[in-house]
Amino acid sequence: METMFWVWLVAALLFLILELVSPAFFFICFVAGSIGAALYSLFYGDAYYWQLGIFLILTLGLFPLTRKLAKKITKESPQKSNADALVGKVGIVTKSIDPDLGGQVRVEGEIWLATSDEAIVEGQKIFITALTGAKLHVRTIREGDVI
Repeated sequence: METMFWVWLVAALLFLILELVSPAFFFICFVAGSIGAALYSLFYGDAYYWQLGIFLILTLGLFPLTRKLAKKITKESPQKSNADALVGKVGIVTKSIDPDLGGQVRVEGEIWLATSDEAIVEGQKIFITALTGAKLHVRTIREGDVI
């Protein structure tokens, strides 16, 4: 039945549009499965279960391959930018840090609000462990910190 060929082709087109508008490399498996089922439907138009089976086998079979391909073609940015680049840097406490109230630190000439799990006095050097919103999470410098 020629109708099923067009149904599978429309499904492939819809999955292709979804692939193009989504940032993930996900729907391409569905496109391949739809095309495979469409080709099978040209020869065996009434074998609906087989068409669905071919669609599922191709779609699920291609998932592991596309995950590997996606990992190869997408790479994490090697250089952090903006405030994220502050994590791992050293600063100086400009206003004593209380575990409950927080404080302030100077990092690369800028003043930042800071929190810590420990009390840190003014003038002490700190190590930035994380950035949450506009606050730096810091701790005192320990042996082994890469500065």
